[in-house]
Amino acid sequence: MSSLKSVAEKAGVSLMTVSRALNHPEQLSKDTLERVQNAIQALNYIPNASAKMMRNSGKKSIGVLSLNAATTPFSVDILLGIEQTVRQHQWHSFVINSFENEEEMNQAADYLLSYHPAGIIIARNGLEKIHIPAKLHKTPLVLANCLTDDIEVASYIPNDYQGQFDLTHHLVQKGYKRPLCLYIPQTALAAPIRQQGFLDAWQTNPNAEPAQQFFMQGSPHTYEHGADELAKILAQGTKPFPFDVIVCGNDRIAFLAYQMLLAHGLRIPQDVAVVGFDNMVGITHLFRPPLTTVELPHYKMGQQAALHFIKNRQQPQNHHLSCPIILGESC
Repeated sequence: MSSLKSVAEKAGVSLMTVSRALNHPEQLSKDTLERVQNAIQALNYIPNASAKMMRNSGKKSIGVLSLNAATTPFSVDILLGIEQTVRQHQWHSFVINSFENEEEMNQAADYLLSYHPAGIIIARNGLEKIHIPAKLHKTPLVLANCLTDDIEVASYIPNDYQGQFDLTHHLVQKGYKRPLCLYIPQTALAAPIRQQGFLDAWQTNPNAEPAQQFFMQGSPHTYEHGADELAKILAQGTKPFPFDVIVCGNDRIAFLAYQMLLAHGLRIPQDVAVVGFDNMVGITHLFRPPLTTVELPHYKMGQQAALHFIKNRQQPQNHHLSCPIILGESC
C-alpha cells in the first residue's frame, strides 16, 4: 500500500504539503494541489483516516462490511457479537453497510481501508456465496454467514446439517412417522444441506414412512408461497390429516403453516406437529403454541469472526458453528 512519503516524492513536495492537500487544500496553490492529487491517484493512495485516533487510544480496530446485516432484523446479532467482543478485548469496530453490487462494495471497501483496520469482517444477512472486491484480496479478511470462491479465507457459518439432523432425531425419538417437508428454495445454499440432515436422521427411524418433500418455488428471499403445497393438501379435505408432523424450512414457512392448519380446525400439536428453523428474531415469540425450531448462531458467528483477529488465528477454512434446538410446544 502506498505511503504519504511516496506521494510526496512523486509530486515533488514535502510531507507537510501532502498533509495540507488532504486536510486543508485551500492553503495550497492550484498547481501544487493538482500535482499532489495526481500523485495520489497514480499511486492509489488511501489516506489513513484512523491514524490520529489510533495514536491517541493505542487500540486496534476491526472494520465490518455489512451486506444487509445491519438493515434487516434477522441477522443483526452478528454485528452485536462483533461489537461486544471487540469491546471486551479493548479493540474498536466500525460498520459500513452496502448492497451487493460492485460499485457500492468498492466504495465501502475504500472507506474501510482508509481507516487501516487490523482486519475486515464481511457479514451477510443470509448464507450465500459472495464476490469480494479485488482491492480487499490482500487485506486480512474473515467472513461471517457467507462464503466465497474468490480467495482462501476463514468463514464462520452455521452448521445447517447438524441443526436439521438433531431436530429430526428429536422427532424420531418423539415417535413421529408421517412427515411433510416444506423446504426453502433449492437455490438457497442451505437448502440441500438441511435436506440431507433430515434424510440421514429420518432413516434411523425403522417404523417411519417415506417423507413427502417439497422445495418452495420462487425467490429465496420472500416466503409468501412457502406453504403452497400444504394449502393444496388441505384443500383435498382428506380426513384424518395424512401427516403427523410438518417440517418447515424456516420459521416464516412455519408461521404460514400454523395459520393454514388452525384455519382448517387442526390442533397443534394434538393433530399435527410443526417445527421450523432459524429461531427468527421478531417472529418466534408470536407462535401459539411456542414453536420448536433450530437457532442460527448469529451472535456466535460475529463473536468468533472478531476473535479470529483478536486471537491471531491463522486457519483459513470454513468453521461450522453449532445450531442448537429451541424446544417449544409444537411437537
